Amino acid sequence: MANNNKLDRRLEQLPAEVWSKIARIDELKGQWIAGAQLSPQVLGRLKRSVLITSTGASTRIEGARLSDEDVEKLMRGIDIQKFTDRDKQEVKGYYELLENVFNSWKSLKFSESTIQHFHKELLKYVKKDEDHRGDYKKRENQVQMINAAGESVGVFFDTTPAYLASKETQELVEWTEQALADKKHHPLLIVGDFLVEFLQIHPFQDGNGRLSRVLTNLLLLKEGYLYMPYVSHEKIVEDNKPEYYLALHQSQKTFSAKGGSASGGKTTPDETIIPWLDFFLTIFLKQSKMAIDLLSKENIQRLLTQKQLAVWNYLQKVDSSTPREISEQTKVAYPTVRQGIDKLMRLKKIERTGQGRSTSYRKL
Repeated sequence: MANNNKLDRRLEQLPAEVWSKIARIDELKGQWIAGAQLSPQVLGRLKRSVLITSTGASTRIEGARLSDEDVEKLMRGIDIQKFTDRDKQEVKGYYELLENVFNSWKSLKFSESTIQHFHKELLKYVKKDEDHRGDYKKRENQVQMINAAGESVGVFFDTTPAYLASKETQELVEWTEQALADKKHHPLLIVGDFLVEFLQIHPFQDGNGRLSRVLTNLLLLKEGYLYMPYVSHEKIVEDNKPEYYLALHQSQKTFSAKGGSASGGKTTPDETIIPWLDFFLTIFLKQSKMAIDLLSKENIQRLLTQKQLAVWNYLQKVDSSTPREISEQTKVAYPTVRQGIDKLMRLKKIERTGQGRSTSYRKL
């Protein structure tokens, strides 16, 4: 496909920093999979918190003014009179759609029809959008930067013409599906390219930014980044909003101004997505580190039972100790000590020394 050739051209001279970030993200991804044996109660609590945080952040990026506390009250059914109906409607749609992605991502297929369905769900409570929910734009739109007061502070770039929106979105989604299946390029590069293209097309009249962040969660969950529901990437984007807009602008201003960027037809000689990729990967590297921090010393009490925690506390006080000594000193049954040691090994909190009967363990 032409799109594959285009992506090949874009990735010919990726700087070493891009590959370094990808390697680090995947290293942390592996640590999460190997080390996180979180209880369903802890996972549920984290997911509920992220749903609130992500909903608040993603809607504020686009001009809504509800705080996380306001979002939580709203989703508990407490009406908040001081905010506009539109703000409350957008928050409710985002929260429910993201919750569906977190709970059902394994059965959700990434496709054009899914994207259109997501758009319809995203805006299902927003009265002003009821005439175009799930439908591609019929008039031109622009990407504008929104300040903290919800006001536009300037047009960043013009998007794909409305008459090309359906065609380009279909081609982009087909290319993304094929590229992820082919595994020729790293999935983070493919997802990053999809996002910058999707936002360049801006296929719907409204809701494109919010929808792109929901699709980010879906795509990365499907690619094995399983901590997405437990650390909010939307909040990190919100905290770096000027850099977000700048990275999009620096890449998208190099695309063909006449449309066709998603179809892989015309490209400008200097076309690049490196500024966007650098931002995108920086955000997800930070998210990955925050996920691993959930497994850190400060949060380890969330991961261990009371008796396993006694094993960990004892090993922090001694140079090293055998399982039998740990059992005697902590008054914890030997099999429970072994279970605690196994979990601490998975969490990379302790290491084994010696062999056979002289095997002992010490903190890292």
